[in-house]
Amino acid sequence: MFEDAELGHTLSKEDFDKQLPALRERLLQAQTKLLEAKRFPVLLLINGVDGAGKGETVNALHEWLDPRHVQSMAFGATSDEERERPALWRFWRELPPKGKVGIFFGNWYTAPIVRRVLGESRKVELEQSISTIEHFERMLTDEGVLLLKFWFHLSKKSQKKRLEALSRSKRTRWRVTPQDWENASRYDDFRAVSERVLRETSTGSAPWIVVDGSDERYRSMAVARTLLDALERRLAAPPGEHERSQAKPAPVSIRDDKGLNVLRALDMTRKLEKKKYEEKLDALQARLNQLSRNPAFSQRSLICVFEGPDAAGKGGAIRRVTRSLDARQYRVIPVAAPTEEERAQPYLWRFWRHVPRNGRAAIFDRSWYGRVLVERVEGFCRDEDWRRAYAEINDFEEQLAQSGAVLCKFWLHVSEDEQLKRFEDRKNTGFKQYKITDEDWRNREKWPLYEQATCDMIDQCSTEIAPWTVIPANDKHFARVAVLETIVSRLAASIEK
Repeated sequence: MFEDAELGHTLSKEDFDKQLPALRERLLQAQTKLLEAKRFPVLLLINGVDGAGKGETVNALHEWLDPRHVQSMAFGATSDEERERPALWRFWRELPPKGKVGIFFGNWYTAPIVRRVLGESRKVELEQSISTIEHFERMLTDEGVLLLKFWFHLSKKSQKKRLEALSRSKRTRWRVTPQDWENASRYDDFRAVSERVLRETSTGSAPWIVVDGSDERYRSMAVARTLLDALERRLAAPPGEHERSQAKPAPVSIRDDKGLNVLRALDMTRKLEKKKYEEKLDALQARLNQLSRNPAFSQRSLICVFEGPDAAGKGGAIRRVTRSLDARQYRVIPVAAPTEEERAQPYLWRFWRHVPRNGRAAIFDRSWYGRVLVERVEGFCRDEDWRRAYAEINDFEEQLAQSGAVLCKFWLHVSEDEQLKRFEDRKNTGFKQYKITDEDWRNREKWPLYEQATCDMIDQCSTEIAPWTVIPANDKHFARVAVLETIVSRLAASIEK
C-alpha cells in the first residue's frame, strides 16, 4: 500500500505559491457552507510514520480554515477514568457535531498497532480490534459523518534522515523523543502491522488515503485538496445521499398467524401479595446494597435499562433499585426527545456520554432502544436507519460488557386494559396529573405497531451477554421484585466469577 508514497513526490515553491490562494478561498467557502447547512460533521484521522509531517500539515489546515470551527484532539496514554470504560468511549466524547471539522491524532488505530508491534497483544486481539473499528466506522459513516483517514508515510531511509534533521536543529529537536527513535528501530515491524491494518480497514465508505510525507509543500497541498474535494462533493449532493451500508437489512421477527408473540405469551395474572412483597423487597434491597459495597464491584459497573409502555411502572421499579444504593454511586438518566446538541451527533453519542466508570451504576429510564421503538413507529428515522440499529446496539452492548459492565435490560409490560386504568387514575389524581400527556393517549392508538416493534427488538437484541428480561407488570409488586431479583442475580454472578 505504500509504494506510491515512497516515490518522493515534490511540489515546487513556485507552484505551491501559485495554487495556494485559490485553494484557501475554496476551502473557506466550503467550510462556510458546511457550517451554515449543519448537515454533517467532518472527521479527519491523522496517522502514520513518526517524522512524516503530521503536525505540520494539521497546523497548515488550521491556518487555511477558520480555526474557530476546527477542533483538534491528540489522544495520548489512557487515563484511569478512560481505562474503566470501553476503549472507544474517549473518542465518542470528542466527536465533532454537524457543521464542524474534527481532527484526531492518536485515534483508535494507534493502540492496536502499537500493542501488536510491541508484542503486548496476540494476532486474535488485533483481529478483534479491527472488527470493532470496522463496525464503529461503518456506523459513523451511516450516520452521515464525512470520515477521511490519512496515513502519512516515509520510507525507512527517509524517516531516519528526517529524524536526524529535526534533532540537529535547536528549533525542532524537542519534537524528536526517545520513543520516536525506539519506534524507528522497529520500522519493519510497524510497517508490516500497519499495512495489514490499513488493508483490512480501507472500506468504500472510509478508505485510507496514504500521503507521501517527504515534502512539506506536497503533503499539505495533497491533504487540503483531498479535504476540499470530499467537502464539495458531499455539499453538492442532496441531503441524506451519502455512502450507506450495502448489507442486507436486518430481518424482523416473523409474525405468527395465530397472533402469538413474546408479549402475548406473558402470564399477565402473576401477582405478589403485599406481605410477601415487603419481605422480599427488604431482603433483595439489603442484598443489592451488600453487593454494591463488595470490593469486587470496584472492578465493574452496573447499567440498568428500563423500557416499556407508558404507565408500566418503570419509575416505581427504578426507585426500589436506587433505595438500595449509595446516592454517590449511581445516576438515573431520564431519556426524552434529543436536544439540538444531541441531534448534531450520531444517535448513540448521548448514551456513550453516560457510561459509568467502575464502581458506579447508571440507570436509564428509556434508552438507546428509542431508535427501534418510537423513532421507528413515529417515522423519526428512515427505515434503513432503524434496521441497521439492531447490529449497532448489539455491538455497543458488547463493548460495555467487555469493559466490565453488568448490563440488565428490563421490558415492563402491561395490558391495554391495565394501561387505560392507570391513565384514568393519573388523570383524576392531582399529584399524578403531570405524568399523563396528550402524547401518551396518542401512543395508545398505535399499540399494535409498538407491540410489533417491541417483539422485533427483543428478538434481535436479546443476546447471551445482554439478555432482555421481559416482566409482566400488571401487578407492580411482582414487577418490582422481579427487577431486583434479576439485578441481584446477575451482579452476584459477575462478582463471584
